[in-house]
Amino acid sequence: MQLHSARLCLDCNEIHDEQDCPVCGSEAFAYLSRWVPTPERRVGTRPTTSPEAEVYRELVGPKSPAPRRGRLLTRGALGITTLAVAGWMWRRNKERKT
Repeated sequence: MQLHSARLCLDCNEIHDEQDCPVCGSEAFAYLSRWVPTPERRVGTRPTTSPEAEVYRELVGPKSPAPRRGRLLTRGALGITTLAVAGWMWRRNKERKT
């Protein structure tokens, strides 16, 4: 059994390489490569993985930071809104005093 395709059943702790656990029939599993790193067999090529493993890695992997331009625009819009509200409140307060 290849380590990159080995799955650990989360219900009965059986190691297998099928979609369903052969012992209990459960579909709940985790790839062993999550805890045991596999050395690359081929240098310079991307390792072959199943689509389920890629989806799982995307779900548990770190989120990429927002693009710098997007952060600047968001912060700029927030700053302009804050200044506009502060100016409105200042004018309103000034009108009340007069």
